[in-house]
Amino acid sequence: MGKLLLAPMEGLVDDVLRDVLTRVGGYDLAVSEFVRVSGSLLPPRAFRRLCPELDRGSRTRAGTPLVVQLLGSDPACLAENAAQLVELAPAGIDLNFGCPAPKVNRHGGGAMLLADPEQLFRIATAVRRVVPAEIPFTAKMRLGVRDTARTLDCARALAAGGVDALVVHARTRAEAYRPPAHWEWVGRIREVVQQPVVANGEVWTAADHARCCAVSGSDDVMIGRGAVADPFLARRICALRAGESIEADRSADWRQLQPLLASYWQQVCAKVADRHAPGRLKLWLGSLRRNFSEAEVLFRVVRTLSSVDEISRTLELHGVPALRPTA
Repeated sequence: MGKLLLAPMEGLVDDVLRDVLTRVGGYDLAVSEFVRVSGSLLPPRAFRRLCPELDRGSRTRAGTPLVVQLLGSDPACLAENAAQLVELAPAGIDLNFGCPAPKVNRHGGGAMLLADPEQLFRIATAVRRVVPAEIPFTAKMRLGVRDTARTLDCARALAAGGVDALVVHARTRAEAYRPPAHWEWVGRIREVVQQPVVANGEVWTAADHARCCAVSGSDDVMIGRGAVADPFLARRICALRAGESIEADRSADWRQLQPLLASYWQQVCAKVADRHAPGRLKLWLGSLRRNFSEAEVLFRVVRTLSSVDEISRTLELHGVPALRPTA
């Protein structure tokens, strides 16, 4: 049976949301937001700050293994930081060649590196030298910068550089997150590398997952925005693969989601300054609106609120026991 991976999503899927989503179940592993590597050796606390799971055996509270993702463009610097990370015993180390954000791409990182397969090879080779065989070493790539002219060359370069597996977000950097995802390209990559290839992109439902596997030929799938919009998606996919009924009861799902929303809000309030907490909640509720009418109602109510106490009271009025944590 194939694996389900929870995708890294910068600014959204942090350790708090990873905790909530993996608590629902269904994921074989999760990948962290990227740790930016840019010219210096990061201290261990920098990795722990972004990935507090490292202090729990590199697992979420629910026990899901966490792979730590690095982003950078300098082979030597990435290797030096990967060696530092190895000392913290992560469940895996991943390299980011897929981020389409302009602030990352302006400095030659993320998806912009797909214009230079030789540099991908140099980076992968340098990092491979310092990552022991017992720690999985992977890379996530898109199909290219503006087109697919170098897609297969990039995949071959990373494979030759020693990665244990590839995750392929089946769109170019220029396509960002616009549908469709070109799952057939995952199949083409699988034909030219020996390593496992994980499909990623546009999986919003269990039916999408089945089509993605059929088109890509890959049984391993990474889910990002679909997981955030439907916390029960991975569990539903697992049920479908086991031959069980997967008809969604959104009202029942929402009742199960209410205590998870409460936990998320409480953890966010404990983690970030009061001025930042409301925005984090609104961001997740904005995604949940895709599947839950109750989230739409709640989002409309809280979107104009900026006070943590006001939002806590509003959540409680809507059945979410969101009392702030006591000091």
